Order: sequence, then structure tokens, then C-alpha cells
Amino acid sequence: MKFPVLKPKLLGDVKPPRFRKGADVFGSLPKRVNLGYRRERKISLIASMKFLMVMVSVVFLIFGSVVAPTTATLAADTTQSTDAERRALEDQLKALEGQIDQYEDQITNYQKQGSSLKGEIGKLDTKVSRLSLQIKAIKLNINQLDQKIDETEYQITTTRNNIDVNKKSLSGILKDLYQSEQSSMMEVFLKSPKISDFFNDLNDLTLLQNSLQTAIQKIADLQDRLGEQRDQLGLAKADQSTLKQYQESQKQETEKTKGQKGELLSITKNQESKYQSLLKETKKTAAEIRSRIFQLLGGGEMSFADAYKFAKLASQATGIAPALILAVLDRESALGKNVGRCNYKTAMHPTRDIPLFLEIVKDLDISPDSVMVSCANKDGAYGGAMGPAQFIPSTWNLYKDEVAKATGNNPASPWSNADAFTATALYLQDSMNGCKGAYSNPTSQERCAAAKYYAGGRWKSYLWTYGQAVVDRAASFIDDIATITS
Repeated sequence: MKFPVLKPKLLGDVKPPRFRKGADVFGSLPKRVNLGYRRERKISLIASMKFLMVMVSVVFLIFGSVVAPTTATLAADTTQSTDAERRALEDQLKALEGQIDQYEDQITNYQKQGSSLKGEIGKLDTKVSRLSLQIKAIKLNINQLDQKIDETEYQITTTRNNIDVNKKSLSGILKDLYQSEQSSMMEVFLKSPKISDFFNDLNDLTLLQNSLQTAIQKIADLQDRLGEQRDQLGLAKADQSTLKQYQESQKQETEKTKGQKGELLSITKNQESKYQSLLKETKKTAAEIRSRIFQLLGGGEMSFADAYKFAKLASQATGIAPALILAVLDRESALGKNVGRCNYKTAMHPTRDIPLFLEIVKDLDISPDSVMVSCANKDGAYGGAMGPAQFIPSTWNLYKDEVAKATGNNPASPWSNADAFTATALYLQDSMNGCKGAYSNPTSQERCAAAKYYAGGRWKSYLWTYGQAVVDRAASFIDDIATITS
């Protein structure tokens, strides 16, 4: 059963525009022009500077709303509570993953024993047990995301409070100062009993200017933090939605597997000879497999035999199994409606990826409008993934030199099948290095590497969705490869 999945942000979160560091906040305002027929009234230096301060503060005030601040005590209590819950969920997930690894070992043993009715029934029973645990693991992942969403929403509220408190306080003070001080500098000098009082007033104004600039920078930093928190919230909600959809598909897969067992027993009447006869009838021929069309997004169509050649070459350069490379590329190229149908101008991150994309197509001497890339998702995360391997430009830039060295194509192209296969293998190789430390079972390691390929730092949420789908597809490719190479 196909289900929609979302493209990851492999590198860097999107940051919102902010007040430029080092900018002259007072020099950016336009000069005022007197259009009246009366003589222009002179405004004092002190009053003018205070007016400019007010205007800057009011500009920032426009961008926020007023929310009552939360207490530090509440924040501390919330953090302690969420940390305890997080540790409890992680412990449960670790225990489930250990049990799933055991079932993976059993399935592997059945496969090594060869095709027999008893082995096939045992494999199906083990698969049902594994699926049951996977459903439980997905539920725990959803609980973790629920917790993360609540925590992020709390952080967003706190950040908004900090922004609003700083803006409101600053705006109120400056407005009061502007209303109370309209005197010229000479008037201030003459009203001051002592010369020292006059200079004290000027010093206070300088301190106020410095405080204003500090406050503006603080607000800008808080707005950056708010943007990052909103991005995290959008990704968490997208992950949650994907997991809930996949949870339902896993339940259906469990019922399908049970049905397969029942159908197998019904047909064979529990007789090994009938099973072997059925196996012979349903087994695909080598010619059929070789001629099967393998579709690659941005890389056209090729026969399965040609796809296997590219995968084998990429495997020789990286040590990644050809079946895993094929499974990832098959998954990336079959994601559906939201992949490879958008123009770079509307899909890519404007500062992180578009400049790099333009450099890539310039080096390849192709028009930027002649290729389609993955679209942005509904939660606002940027797309822009290119070619069969579905690398965003900033990620492609990290691997292009290694790809060129391995394939001999310089510059390497995201839309070249040979380069795309190699890029996929290189990324999986890097991912596998970390996965080998986390898992002992080879299948679990491949599941982990596939999840990292798709979701980067959020890979744990995609072990039983994208990762498991890739592993299952790789298993079928292993059978196909064995058939055409025997």
C-alpha cells in the first residue's frame, strides 16, 4: 500500500529574515521635507534622536502581539517532566527494537534454510509478530512526537512572550521620553543649574541609545529563535501525520500476511510437494526480470538489468549492497505527487539552495528552467531535491567531488544515472557508519541507513515507515538479482 511521505530537510533549518547586524538603525529613515508655507520649526537634537528611537521601536512593535509572560518556575517544572517522559519512551523503544532484531534474525535463518512449506509458514508467522511490534514502535514514536509538539509549542509561546515584553517595555519608555522632552539643546543647557547636569543629560541619552541598540538586537535574536521553533513544529507535525498514516498501512499489512498464510495452507493442504509445484509456477523467470522497466525520477527509464549494472558499480565503490541502492532509488523515484514537478524558484530555499543550484546547472551548461525538482510540502518545508537520488543542492555540493572521482564524470550531474547511483551509495555509506554502532543486526543497520537517507537527524521517526519499506523492497531485489545472476 502506498502512502504519502515528505521530503526531509537534510541540511540546515530555514531561518527567517532578521534585522541586519551592524546596520545603522538611525540612518535608514528618509529625510523629512517641509511643504508648508510657514517657516520651518527647528526641532532639538535630543528630541530628534528620541523621535527616531521611538520610530524604530514602533516598527518592531508592529510585528508582535502581547501575551502574558510565563514564570521561570513553570518552565523548570515542565522541562523536568518532559525529560522524564522522554527517557521512559526511549527505554520502551529500545526494548522493542531488541525484540524486533530477534525476529529479523529468525527470518534470516528461514531464508538460509531454502524454500520449504514449513519454512515459509514459519517466516510468515515471524513476520506477523514483527509487524505487531513495529505497530507498537510506531505508536511510541507518535507519542514522542506528541510530546515534542507540545514542548515546541510551549517554547514558541515563551519566545513570543519574551519578544512582546521587550517590545512593549521599550516602546513605552521611548514614547514617554519623546512626549516629555521637546526642548532644544540650548534650552536644556540654560535650564540646567550646573554645567555638569547638562552633560549628565547628554550621557543619559548616549546610554539610552546603546540600550536601544542592545534591545533591538535582542528582539532580532528572539525572532530568529521563533522562526527556528516554528520550523521544528512544522516538521514534527509532518512526521506525526506520516506515522499515523503508516500505522494504518501496517495494520493492513498484518492482516494481508495472515491471509497469505491461510491461502498458502488452503492451496497446498499442508503438503510440501504441492508447495514446491506452486513455487515453480509463480517464480519469475530471469528474462522477465531483466526486461522489467525500472523508472527513475529525472533519470528516465531503464531495464532492471541496466539498473543493476549501475548499482553494482556504485556498490564496488562504497561497499553498499546493490539491492539496498536499488531499493532507495526505487523509493525516491516512486514517492508520488509531490516529487519532481516544481520549478526551482518556487520550491528551493532562496539563500541556502538556489545560488548553489544555479552554479550546478551553469557548470553542466543546462538551463535552470529545463529541469524539475521536488516541491515544498504543505507544512512549509522547502523542496528542491534533484534527479533520481533526490539530493537538495546543498547536500549534492557535499558529495559532488566524491561522485566525480568515482565515476569519472567531472562535473558530476544529479540527473546522470551513474552519478545518482553513486551519490546514493556514498550517502548510505556515511549513514551506515553510525548505524553499525547502534544496531548489530544487518537488516536493522540497513533500515537505519535508509531512514537517515530520507530524514537526516529525524531518522528515528522513520525507521518503521521509510526505512522498513526500503528493507522490504531490498529483499525482493535480492531475489531478483539472484535469479538473473544464477
